[in-house]
Amino acid sequence: MSEARINRISNELGTGGPIVSGITTFSGLNYFVPPKGTTAERPSNCPSGSIRFNTDSAHLEYFDGLQWLEMEAFNVEIGVSGALGNRGVFGGGFTPGATNTIEYITISTAGNSIDFGDLTVTRSYISGSSSSTRGLFSGGYLATNVIDYITISSTSNALDFGDLTRTAHSTASCSSSTRSLNAGGGTNTIDYVTIASTGNAQDFGDLTRVAGRFSGCSSSTRGVFGGGLLYPSSGNSNVIDYVTIASLGNAIDFGDLTQGRQSPGACSNATRGLFGGGYISPSPQSNIIDYITIASTGNAQDFGDLTVARGYVAGVASPIRGVFGGGNFVPNLQNTMDYITISSTSNAVDFGDLTFSQDNTNASFSNGHGGL
Repeated sequence: MSEARINRISNELGTGGPIVSGITTFSGLNYFVPPKGTTAERPSNCPSGSIRFNTDSAHLEYFDGLQWLEMEAFNVEIGVSGALGNRGVFGGGFTPGATNTIEYITISTAGNSIDFGDLTVTRSYISGSSSSTRGLFSGGYLATNVIDYITISSTSNALDFGDLTRTAHSTASCSSSTRSLNAGGGTNTIDYVTIASTGNAQDFGDLTRVAGRFSGCSSSTRGVFGGGLLYPSSGNSNVIDYVTIASLGNAIDFGDLTQGRQSPGACSNATRGLFGGGYISPSPQSNIIDYITIASTGNAQDFGDLTVARGYVAGVASPIRGVFGGGNFVPNLQNTMDYITISSTSNAVDFGDLTFSQDNTNASFSNGHGGL
């Protein structure tokens, strides 16, 4: 038995269709079809709790009264509610020519990346960091001090966060759930910001060396920076530094990579950090993946190989899987994404492709990395 009491027939323009008053329930044996549309077609004048299907991201999303956010779902990788799994984000880069494009992947699956939005400033040689909800893009070429931010669960353009303490490109970033660090870029400076707020960066301390074109990863307590281009000698660095993220102070020597190289891709879970690929001036690019145990100190060990040797790589991770995206194998830019299972040692496997071939991205992060 069913009953419907309708006090008015109207559509959303007030000219037809039902409006149901009082307590209502809906049930169906198989499915129901919500309204759908692209990201650009999102309405802005709808009530809180409105639901639609985004045809760009292929995800359900809801309106919280201020913005559209994707539905949350239980994810076995993190064991708690997360924004439709662990999302990896790549931003900026060189295509050739600097780009403002941001794209994303779902790390637990394999497939090509999807457009997310745009940076506030077109640039390459930038670095990325994140909490479980917010991602930051810091610095970039031509020598900018800009910090942008996005909400990782929602596709949209980046917003201005604040400024670094210096203008810099070819920096490296890492983060905990609350604090983001940005280091190097032709200096030994380390900056920090509180991710949940907006504002300008403050001085954290110094690296053990003056370098750029290196990469960072983290556990919840410790940030690690590895590889790089040394200044002013222009030599390849194998140095790994570390800091305690929650405190202020200078970096301490951790150990060495198996191979000195510039711009490897870096990613981590809570225990293990990985550095994949890199440029070895003046020799060809590397396919080597190194790993370290973040809580200890010591030299890196061989993990396996990327599917394609390349430098200027970007890395993202969930607690289970690491993905290395983009890069350059002279003279060709790469759209390749590889993945590995972090807890085991083995060669990488093809994941899919970025939306376009690029290098010098180095702005990459996820909402499931080891610092959270």
